[in-house]
Amino acid sequence: MTEIAHVTIGVLALQGAFLEHITLLNQAARSLEQIHLESSHRQSPPYTGGTETASHAHDAAPFISEVKENKSPRFSPHQTDDLPRTISTSTETSNTKTRTTFPPQPSFRFIQVRTADQLSECDALILPGGESTSISLIAERCGLLEPLRQYVKVQRKPVWGTCAGLILLAESANKSKETGQELIGGLDVRVHRNYFGRQVESFEADLELPFLHGGTFPTVFIRAPVVEKVLTTLSATIDESEAAKAGTKTVLAPPRQATNAPLEILARLPGRARAIKDKMTTAEDLGEDGDVVAVKQGNVFGTAFHPELTGDERIHAWWLREVVRLKYKGQV
Repeated sequence: MTEIAHVTIGVLALQGAFLEHITLLNQAARSLEQIHLESSHRQSPPYTGGTETASHAHDAAPFISEVKENKSPRFSPHQTDDLPRTISTSTETSNTKTRTTFPPQPSFRFIQVRTADQLSECDALILPGGESTSISLIAERCGLLEPLRQYVKVQRKPVWGTCAGLILLAESANKSKETGQELIGGLDVRVHRNYFGRQVESFEADLELPFLHGGTFPTVFIRAPVVEKVLTTLSATIDESEAAKAGTKTVLAPPRQATNAPLEILARLPGRARAIKDKMTTAEDLGEDGDVVAVKQGNVFGTAFHPELTGDERIHAWWLREVVRLKYKGQV
């Protein structure tokens, strides 16, 4: 297992809510550091780089259990299976127990990314919410669009896109051609831009996000997309053909190396009537089909909503842990 000391996270800073992401990343990193220190002091001695033998080993402890200063439940031990932690074992012939101790918590560095050189420093990247067409046009003008495609679809680095970032990471997007929209790609999905309407129709919803293992999360939808279709190579070809025949405004990302990673649906908006905070809209008004609002494929993660606008660092902490897990496994 790879030992790491530093992890550099970039946030694309061409337009949109990049500063809000950096604020929550710092907040999440402080929370993870505090939790790691508390767990290390409570459960194990300083890290020695391997295993040690002791007659009184402590019980196994999760790498992360909860984040302070927030009443919502945080993380579950089920999230820690691939991360180093204290593990105690014993045999029938000896009272000796072998303990694998905590490695040092890596230090995080968060940087704004505006150039290909800055991108090359990053172990992982966030594409923020904002205006996806503007972000793509500025990236193209700055000579950053192709390096981003290389980063996501060839190097396969961990990437997270929120709202506009999800659109950019999609392999196909509706309502895009007339704006000059370019896509990066990386998620085998077709997204529907501005699915919930214009800015005045923005809303908040408390959603259950299973990957956070408990508690609701305050999601913010502002001119948000949804994932309307999971694509295969065949369906992407059909999409392009049908769009050309119908004259629809669908744009496709340029192909790169294909991935065998399955597309995982991580969250749905289960009928807006059941989630909108004002509770004034009925299920009959909006229908009960759950709209797909969070997906993951390999190292690429996308959310239709804006965690960066909530002040709640849980998803950022979860994602940082995913990045650390991949780096420990030598996949970053």
